Amino acid sequence: MTPLLDRFVLKSFLWPLRSGFLGALGDAAAGAFDVKAFGAKGDGRTLDTDAVNRAIEAAAAAGGGTVYFPAGTYKTFSIRLRSNLELHLGHGATLLAATPGDGVGGYDAAEANEWDMYQDYGHSHWHNSLIWGEKLENVTIAGPGRIHGVGLTRRGPGPRRDHRSGDLPLSLGAAPDGTMAVDPVAEGDPNQTESMEGWANKAIALKWCHNVVLRDFSMLRCGHFALLATGVDNLTIDNLRIDTVRDALDIDCCRGVRISNCWVNTPNDDAIVLKSSYALGCARATENVAITNCHVSGYDLGSMLDGTFRTTQKVAPDKDRITGRIKCGTESNGGFKNIAISNCVFERSRGLALETVDGGVIEDVAVTNLVMREVTTAPLFLRVGNRGRGPEGTPIGAIRRVQISNVMASGAEPRYASLICGLANQPIEDVSLSNIHLVYEGGGTAADAAVNPPENATAYPEPSMFGTIPAYGLYVRHAKNLRVRDFTVAHAGAEARPAVVLDDVAGASFDHFQGQRPAGAPCMVLRSVTEFSARDCAGIVDVRMHSVASARV
Repeated sequence: MTPLLDRFVLKSFLWPLRSGFLGALGDAAAGAFDVKAFGAKGDGRTLDTDAVNRAIEAAAAAGGGTVYFPAGTYKTFSIRLRSNLELHLGHGATLLAATPGDGVGGYDAAEANEWDMYQDYGHSHWHNSLIWGEKLENVTIAGPGRIHGVGLTRRGPGPRRDHRSGDLPLSLGAAPDGTMAVDPVAEGDPNQTESMEGWANKAIALKWCHNVVLRDFSMLRCGHFALLATGVDNLTIDNLRIDTVRDALDIDCCRGVRISNCWVNTPNDDAIVLKSSYALGCARATENVAITNCHVSGYDLGSMLDGTFRTTQKVAPDKDRITGRIKCGTESNGGFKNIAISNCVFERSRGLALETVDGGVIEDVAVTNLVMREVTTAPLFLRVGNRGRGPEGTPIGAIRRVQISNVMASGAEPRYASLICGLANQPIEDVSLSNIHLVYEGGGTAADAAVNPPENATAYPEPSMFGTIPAYGLYVRHAKNLRVRDFTVAHAGAEARPAVVLDDVAGASFDHFQGQRPAGAPCMVLRSVTEFSARDCAGIVDVRMHSVASARV
């Protein structure tokens, strides 16, 4: 026979053996380890945890390789990753999170963390997850299959230990700790006050890893986090489709992150969120991050993946309207640096949020080409606060050098303008807004125009923390060096508030600004503003003011 025919005959003879003895040994040459060869049934009923972990250990013993899931439903508890490994979910493959109970076992226990008083339970532990890895390198999880977290909980073991006033959104009022974790659509969750023994609340958790790739698969109902990546460097996330209960992508204390081409639906919490908690025992910045070509939304849970895009749910568990946004914060001990966000669509969700309330610095951020429709709170929200959840002596954070350009938003919630709100002793600095067009629903009254929003320095940061805003378009308080160019705001319904209110702003220039002027109201209201200028602004005579205590423009 010819060499080509020899190879064909040999391949035909060996292929049926892949699911038998040879498959159990693994195909060391190709680096492929089929989980069925290690005893996995993939029938959705049998618990396949041990078989999957045997395949992973075999791959690790061979120096690395691909652990392959062919079509089937693999019901498992905790899967423990190893270095130099790819989990590959083939077409028709579903990794199903098992539900603890009935003597069938449970997930790995949450490891001890001496720093867990500074962030909630979900951020503080990694082993209590469907898939977890710690101190690994060269790890890939790839599609086109699905991770279904039906057996995961979105809760913690009870009220957090750090009972500071800023732990919960003000919209919860006097509600007890844990109220925000109420999930009317979750299934199989233990009671909030019960033990977490045997339970997991994350689909994928990674700690102190580098060179990680997540691509091409989908995720459904994945507990507290679909992904918690903490201290992970060189992280690539591409072409994921996530439809989940709470946060989807939590990128915490990570460096060198690329998130692209993802569709993320999270009606109850944030879709793509950068954090810098104290969970690692240090204030480590999240930095050098690019988020591009992503779609975030707040459709009913599950309705993005099934293509129905239902809109029956109106509020999130924090009592504000649905979430589904891109955010930096709330955990912000280490800050955020060198962040680029571009070419993203927000639909039926809250807007972009940049928040530091735990001592970190947000600096060198570029945001461009955002389109938003049905914005459920403020389209743009920049906040410096002083929650100070961290070790004794945690300072007040800062925001500086932020450029936001090429943004279009329509159907924006009328109570909250776009907000840039620092503190009197820590103003937000050097913010540039350009080529932005915002259309709000309208509805503000003359009484709304007269309100003075509370400072709420220690509060959990959400636009609702201030109540109804006295401007319908842009409200800036405690800021320095604000530059606004080619900026348009309008209202679809009746409106009695001015387009812009500036309060305690040092240096503000408006160039080619256009604000729809309500009848009987000014376009802008200035209070305690220095070095103000307006040039080529619709309906406003060019003006420069060195210092103004109060003015209506």
